[in-house]
Parts: sequence; structure tokens; C-alpha cells
Amino acid sequence: MFNSSGIKLLLVLAEPVLANLTSFRLELLGYQVETVASGTDASQSISKDVPDLVIVDTSLRDGDGLEWVARIRTEHAAADLPVIVFSLDTNLETVERAHHAGAQDYLISPFDPMVMESKIEKLLVGNVGKRRKRPTAQGAAI
Repeated sequence: MFNSSGIKLLLVLAEPVLANLTSFRLELLGYQVETVASGTDASQSISKDVPDLVIVDTSLRDGDGLEWVARIRTEHAAADLPVIVFSLDTNLETVERAHHAGAQDYLISPFDPMVMESKIEKLLVGNVGKRRKRPTAQGAAI
């Protein structure tokens, strides 16, 4: 069983109901969850404390979630900050755009909670050992 204690997730979801349900589910699994509704708020949060994983919607209050992912990739490599994109859009072009922007995975909403958990665990398994070695937003190792 995957140990989720102490693992920080950042949810960037504009839809309050989806954000609340997702956050609740992840907190029940032991994750520390911060929820924001915009790319601006997400960037500010990451500049203060880099999470272990980000879940972002394609539609944010202040713009396109995939454009935000592409911007965050200029500061944080995929190996250091895994990203999962949530979307209502099942179009293959959108999935491809998400991967080209720098997302490692894509989850169509509404989603099966077990699928979400599996995708998160898959991305975190390789990164958990790096958590103490990764740089903080200010550049010092933790």
C-alpha cells in the first residue's frame, strides 16, 4: 500500500464542487491538499512551497489550464513536479495538448476515484524518494 502521509498535492480547479469532492477524497487517503481556483493563485502557492504533485483543470478562472502547465514547465521539470490534467474534454487533441504542455497524465471528469488514486500513486512512486532532495521554491534543498 502506498504511504500518502506528508505528501502535498495542489489542486487547481475552478469548479467548487469538483474541487471540494476531489480534495475530500484525497484528504481521506492521507494527502495534504491545497485547493486554488486560478493559475495565478497556483503559481503563488508553488513559489512559496513546491507540492509533490499538481492536479489542474483545463479551464481556470484566469485562463487556459494547459497554458498554465506550459508556463510552470519553464520553472519546474516534470520529474520535480508531476502534473495531472482534469478535463471534461474527451477530444484526443486536448489530451495531446496536455501532454505537449508538460502534463504526465490526463483524467476525464467525471472520473472514477480509484482511477484518480492510481494515476496519482503512479506519478508519485518515483518521486517520493526525491522529496527530501528536491529544491524548494527559494532554491534550498529540503
